Amino acid sequence: MEKALEMVKDFALEYGLKALLCIVLLLIGLKVIKLIVKRIHTMMEKRKVDQTIIRFTTSLLSIGFKILLVIALLGTFGVGVTSFVAIIGAVSFAVGLALQGSLSNFAAGVILLILRPFKVGDYVEVSGLNGTVASIEIFSTILKTPDNKTIIIPNGNIIDTNIVNYSIEKTRRVDFIFGVGYESDIKIVKDILLKIANDHEMILDEPGVFVGLKDLSDSSIDFALRVWVDAENYWTVYYDIMESVKNAFDKANISIPYPHLQVLESSK
Repeated sequence: MEKALEMVKDFALEYGLKALLCIVLLLIGLKVIKLIVKRIHTMMEKRKVDQTIIRFTTSLLSIGFKILLVIALLGTFGVGVTSFVAIIGAVSFAVGLALQGSLSNFAAGVILLILRPFKVGDYVEVSGLNGTVASIEIFSTILKTPDNKTIIIPNGNIIDTNIVNYSIEKTRRVDFIFGVGYESDIKIVKDILLKIANDHEMILDEPGVFVGLKDLSDSSIDFALRVWVDAENYWTVYYDIMESVKNAFDKANISIPYPHLQVLESSK
């Protein structure tokens, strides 16, 4: 028992001060890293670097600095850098096999940064999900939905699927399909749709408004209305036109067919 206590005492005297010093240096180092990364972030913003590059770069630098800090602190316990690198290499190989998905996500993040199919602030559709790009991290991309949900998508999934960027172009086309009864006058319907579209101040004059008879379906005549708008006005125009067309059809006594259920009485 006395020998055990003596060993504990010797261990505490030899490594206790080093451990305390290591903890203090770790806290100071993390604080310094945070300040450095923040300074780099500020400098890049002043140079008007794209937010996508800023967030990805600062995230990568933060992780890199922390790894270097750990290596430096291990030196206080007598762990040589050369041997530590050898250990890291062996561990990295084993971890790499176990975390192939994470490594592929990292590689995909680098590809996204280079190819830049979208940037922070763009409204996109990826992996069947829609949202505004909030940030592109090392392993994942974060989207914000219009109803303020946060979606985290692994970068590997994004690279392996189709990407639809709704913000890359300044203008968008809004497509409508309106079905009316077969008794409706085709010319009157087209005139109403054209007038509503031409009167809306957010609809662009070029390439112009298109109205045409799209389909003769089972219970309705379907008309296509296509207009061009500035990208940021897409949903405003969509909702305005839908409401205006309904009101105009009601005033002109143009019916909008809807499913009917006919019940036949059985004869006795």
